[in-house]
Amino acid sequence: MAGIPISVILPIAFVELLLLIVALVDCIRAEATNGPKWLWIIVIIVIEIIGPVLYFVFGRKNR
Repeated sequence: MAGIPISVILPIAFVELLLLIVALVDCIRAEATNGPKWLWIIVIIVIEIIGPVLYFVFGRKNR
């Protein structure tokens, strides 16, 4: 079977999962976000890698 080796996929999947968890925890713990918190949670979960990045760039309020 020709394709991407598992040794390449696993680290990327681990980083994606870690980023998702960190973004969700940060969003849930935040007192306020730029926009509705429920919407950011959906964006983080549904848009996989880009969603957490969008949250950290645009969704977090400056403390």
